[in-house]
Amino acid sequence: MKKKVLWLSFILILSFSFSLQAQIQVGEFPQNVKSEFVLEPANIEIESWLRNLNVPWELVFLPESNRALITERDGRVLQVEKNKLQNDSYLELNINSRGEGGLMGMAAHPDFPEEPYIYLMYTYTKSNRNLYNRVSRFRDQGEQAVEEEVLIDEIPAGNNHNGGRIAFGPDGMLYITTGDTFNREIAQDLDNLGGKILRLTPEGKIPEDNPFGNSPIYSLGHRNPQGLAWHPETGELFISDHGPSGEDGLRAKDRIKIVEAGSNFGWPEKIGYFENGKYANPLIMWKNAVPPSGMTFYQGDLYVATLGSQSLVKIKLNKINNQYNVKKIEHLFNDGQALSTYGRIRTAVLGPDNYLYFLTNNRDGRGRPRENDDQILRFKIKE
Repeated sequence: MKKKVLWLSFILILSFSFSLQAQIQVGEFPQNVKSEFVLEPANIEIESWLRNLNVPWELVFLPESNRALITERDGRVLQVEKNKLQNDSYLELNINSRGEGGLMGMAAHPDFPEEPYIYLMYTYTKSNRNLYNRVSRFRDQGEQAVEEEVLIDEIPAGNNHNGGRIAFGPDGMLYITTGDTFNREIAQDLDNLGGKILRLTPEGKIPEDNPFGNSPIYSLGHRNPQGLAWHPETGELFISDHGPSGEDGLRAKDRIKIVEAGSNFGWPEKIGYFENGKYANPLIMWKNAVPPSGMTFYQGDLYVATLGSQSLVKIKLNKINNQYNVKKIEHLFNDGQALSTYGRIRTAVLGPDNYLYFLTNNRDGRGRPRENDDQILRFKIKE
C-alpha cells in the first residue's frame, strides 16, 4: 500500500511539473547571427587594475574627482583614490550575503558632487526573519559615507534571483532591477516589486510619468535582470535577463531586451520572440546558458559581462527603420571549448579615462579562483 501511495505521489508531482512547463510558451530566437568565440582578441591589451578583491559587484567612478567606489557582496564599499585602493573601508553594512544576495548595485547622484549622495542596493534580514532587498542613499563625506536614507524597501529577496543593478538614466531617474526570487508568478503581479524594472526620482519619490500610476514599476515580466545600459545616441534602455536554465525542463534562453515604459516581457507566461502578441519581445536570446550580468556601451558596441559562459560579450548593433539589428556577437576571452582567460565576469563599466573596466567573480562560490582573484581589469581598443 505504501509503495502504491508513493507511486501515485510521484505521478502527481510529475504531472504538475509538466503542467507548469506547458504554461510557458517558448518562442523563436530573435537574432539571425551565431555567437563567435575569441580567446585572444587582436586589438585588445589587458591591464590588471586592482587585485585580491572579495566578489566585487559594482564599480562607480565619481565625477569631478580621482575617486572610484567598489561594492563587495559581503557588505563592504571600498574606495580607490588616484588608482590606489585605500586601506580603510568607505562603508560597511550589516547585510545578508547568502546565495546570490548581499551588497550589489551602486550609483552616484547624477549631480554629484553638488548632490553628494551614493545609492546602494542590498539584502538584509528583517526582525521577522524574512529576507528583503532595499535601496538606500548615503551622504558622501570624502573618506566615508554616512546618514543612511532608505528610499524603497521590502523588495522581494531570496537565495537566488535578486536582480540588484541600479543606475541613473539620461532622464535623471533611478532605475532598479529586481528578480523573481524563484517565485516566478510575482513577475506579472503589479502589486509586487519582484521581477520588475523600478523607476524613482533621486529622492525616492514615484515620478508622475511612470506607466502604472502611483507605482514605482516601470516594466514587468522579468526573471532575474542584472544589467542596465542606455544607448549613447538614442537614449534607449537595454537590460540583460537570465533565462530559465534548469527550470521546468527548460534550458538557457538568457536575453538582452530593449525596455520601454510599461513593457511587459511575459515571464513566466512566455519567453522568446513571437510575431504577434501582447508581450514585448527580446532583442537577443541565447540557445546556450550565458547568463548575462552588468553591461555598458563602448565605442558604439554593447559589452555584456557573463557568468556561466565566462566571457565578455561584444554585441555589434545597427538601427534601420526604427528597429535594431544584431550584426555580430563575440564572446571575448573564451575559446568556446571551456577555456576561459578570466572566468566569471560580473559587470563592465566605462571609465572616465575611456578604458573599459570589467570585474571578475570567481570567488562567489561558483567559479574557479585564479591567481590574484577577484580582479578588476581594463583595456582600450587599439586602433
